[in-house]
Order: sequence, then C-alpha cells, then structure tokens
Amino acid sequence: MDRQQLRQQVLAELQHIAPELEAEALRGDRPLRDEVDLDSMDWLRFLGALHRRLGVNIPEADYHKLDSLDALIAYLEPRLVASSP
Repeated sequence: MDRQQLRQQVLAELQHIAPELEAEALRGDRPLRDEVDLDSMDWLRFLGALHRRLGVNIPEADYHKLDSLDALIAYLEPRLVASSP
C-alpha cells in the first residue's frame, strides 16, 4: 500500500467516527483531534478502528506521536510494511 492509499484508509476510518468531516479540507500538519473535534473516546475508537483495518498495533505509549494526520501516516507507514506477509 502506498502513502496515498494509506491516507485514504485513515481518512475512511476517520469519517466513520466523524461523518461530518470534510477530508479534503484537512491540513496534514495541524493537530488532528482539534481539527476534527474528536474527544478522547472518539480518538480511542478511531485508533482501534485503524488497528482492525490495517493490522498495526498502536501502543498507548505512542499516542502522543500521532498529533497530526501527517504524523499518523508517517507512524503507520513503516509499521504497515513490517506487518505485511
């Protein structure tokens, strides 16, 4: 899966949590939770959905690294490759 496909997968899960989201308006460098207005439960549901969809484990200790869409993609990309058969 290339970076653009990964971004589409992430945005698809995000839109399940926040259906009012306008994905094309998201800026990759801004705080994602603020930009989408996700509370802590929505954030956990989103990360859980990414885990189920992509098969990538995201430990709680790494949550602080996932502050923007760009950071989330950069975090997931090498782990997705590492978890591929």
